[in-house]
Amino acid sequence: MKRLFQSLLAKYMLLILLAMFIVQAAYLIIALFVFGVSYNSGETQNKGAVEESAVEDKWHQEANAMQNATSESVQQVFERWKEQYPRATMFWVDGQGKLASQKDVQEQLPTEWSPAYTAKFIKQRYGGNPFTVIAFVGQDETNGFVVLELPRSEFDPPLANMYDRYGLIFITGVMVIIFLFLFMSFLFFRSIRKRLLHLQEAMEIRDVDGLPIGIPVKKKDEIGQLEKTFNQMVGELRESKQREQKEEQLRRELIANLSHDLRTPLTKIRAQAYSIAKEDLSDEGKKAIQSLESSVVNVDRLIENLMSYTLLMASKYKFESKDMDVVRYVKECLALWYPVFEKEGFEVDVHLVPFEQNNWRIDPIWLGSILDNLLQNVLRHAKNGVYVCVKTESTDQYDAIVISDRGNGMKNESDEAGAGIGLSIVDMMVKGMKLDWDMESSENGTTIKIKKYK
Repeated sequence: MKRLFQSLLAKYMLLILLAMFIVQAAYLIIALFVFGVSYNSGETQNKGAVEESAVEDKWHQEANAMQNATSESVQQVFERWKEQYPRATMFWVDGQGKLASQKDVQEQLPTEWSPAYTAKFIKQRYGGNPFTVIAFVGQDETNGFVVLELPRSEFDPPLANMYDRYGLIFITGVMVIIFLFLFMSFLFFRSIRKRLLHLQEAMEIRDVDGLPIGIPVKKKDEIGQLEKTFNQMVGELRESKQREQKEEQLRRELIANLSHDLRTPLTKIRAQAYSIAKEDLSDEGKKAIQSLESSVVNVDRLIENLMSYTLLMASKYKFESKDMDVVRYVKECLALWYPVFEKEGFEVDVHLVPFEQNNWRIDPIWLGSILDNLLQNVLRHAKNGVYVCVKTESTDQYDAIVISDRGNGMKNESDEAGAGIGLSIVDMMVKGMKLDWDMESSENGTTIKIKKYK
């Protein structure tokens, strides 16, 4: 239950309920305030149950009660009614048809009232607005008649009348409450958004070990649980990386020790093979010795590649780049390999045309190792093609050194092994010198391009 009350859902529901309570309370307070203002100003006094018939009867009673009408007595009646109905207008036409007295009449009334004008006035006022009551003064018509006019809004319920006068205050109050609710909702969701963005930033920022950094957990709601889970994930990743680093270190030490331990017996085997070759051997024995020496060379090269690969993975392989004439350097490397291919009966096709910019920023040792690995692969895996071609290629996008053969392709099985680690070394060294390479291989041969983009 405690966890539920700490959740974002509970907080938002509390915000909704609070807003509903505030709206109702504020509406009641505004209504009471407006009613109080209108009551104090006299707008709601004596209007609670006023009806037109009651006003009409009372006006007739007071008019009939005036037996000897004078201007003073009529004005006194007018004053009393004015106190009760501030918006009322009244006037008296005496028995001779003259306008004898009036109170707050806005329109221009004639001083002489003929029977025809009186009838017209009664017809115009009947059932209209304002509400008009005409009563004779005294018991007969000799004293004339008095007229009372009231706006029909005087007979509206007090609340309806207040709404007409103070409706703007009601609407403004409700709009203020709605704005406050929206503002509180904005603050609520802005806080959530700020915390989510903070979590996103923590995911994107990397520590010195390349992993995300932890984030402080300040609340126990859903986002707080997400932050806690994120911190646990970061901790597990850090522990996993530390284990991986320890395992990588052990693997490197194992490879280094094995390489050292294997080279010692290989040296002895090579020495013994050299001694046996001096003896008087049969043709079969000589072939066996040659095969043994070839196997020793291959194993020694595999060990060397394994060491190079390990050093490259550990970023401990020495790298010194400089500007070099790459076409000239490739020619020098090919000159060392030419006798080897010639001995194996290969057709060597060389077309090294200079580039527009021959100078590449490379490490000569790395480029030499790349060429050695690629040419060694041709010699070991494409013997049946007995063909190797080394040429240059230039396009609008790049300059390239191209090595191709006519073997069975990389997808076909070979009697020799070890091409995988050699190509891995090629990939790391090429990318380490900020060059690119691609390989196309089929049953008709393999073509490898080492590219430098312009």
